[in-house]
Amino acid sequence: MAKRIAQSSINWAALAERVPAEQKGHLAAFKVKSDGYLRRVLANPPEPPKINWNLYKQTVPIPGMVDTFQKQYEALKIPYPADTMTAQVEAQWQQIKKAIDAFVQESNTNIASYQKQIDEIKALLPYDQMTMEDYRDAYPDQALDPINRPTFWPHNPEEQLDYVDPEKKAHAAH
Repeated sequence: MAKRIAQSSINWAALAERVPAEQKGHLAAFKVKSDGYLRRVLANPPEPPKINWNLYKQTVPIPGMVDTFQKQYEALKIPYPADTMTAQVEAQWQQIKKAIDAFVQESNTNIASYQKQIDEIKALLPYDQMTMEDYRDAYPDQALDPINRPTFWPHNPEEQLDYVDPEKKAHAAH
């Protein structure tokens, strides 16, 4: 007895949610083809029609011809295609799932790190309420420190005594 497709096992709504907008037309065309194929399959009976061989044996004058056709007809078995791709698809899915899980874990780590930074920034005084001492306490590496790190006006790196141009340094190395 041949296997029979009872209904489409594809969840088209779930598939449509995952398809990018520019591919929706291709998905719709594929769904039309799939539905047409399913309709053609379901329009035919699951078993081949029964033939009244006795009627043909009485009608056909050539002896043995109907018997030959009957043997050939009954020996005809249309095989259901073997599933050779499910194992490959499952193996690919396992690899993809590992990559997805790693990405999700990395993303959650990044989210936690960014949330910590956001919380730290929210905990700071607003800039318009900070004094210079508050700014120095919040950003010690950026604040002016005239005692430990005196700088010259305009207080940018290029105007300081120990400044080395990175481009000249790179050319000197060659």
